[in-house]
Amino acid sequence: QVQLVESGGGLVQAGGSLRLSCAASGRTFSSYAMGWFRQAPGKEREFVAAISWSGSSTAYRGSVKGRFTISRDNAKNTVYLQMNSLKPEDTAIYYCASHRQAYSGGPYSSAGDYSYWGQGTQVTVSS
Repeated sequence: QVQLVESGGGLVQAGGSLRLSCAASGRTFSSYAMGWFRQAPGKEREFVAAISWSGSSTAYRGSVKGRFTISRDNAKNTVYLQMNSLKPEDTAIYYCASHRQAYSGGPYSSAGDYSYWGQGTQVTVSS
């Protein structure tokens, strides 16, 4: 059974930083591309960042480029999202996701490409 467990969310002032973690179990973590998505109240889930299964390629939505960094530690079965210079509009529940197919390349920005999701972690940025 595949499980993804996010952590690291919280309340932070604008301009601050947070690092989200997503611990994976139940499948060979290093074989799968991973992604981070977020959903704000009243809005649809949107792509934030993704990383290929090899870790050699990454992708970001435009509004977070230069502020957020996705990375992975295959030895720890964990993917991270370092978030700097946070803004109130970054407030959302953040979800990590694991791609549906091993060794599929990536990164992928479409939620439909992912088959497993975590429960989410709340990030709140105050102004």
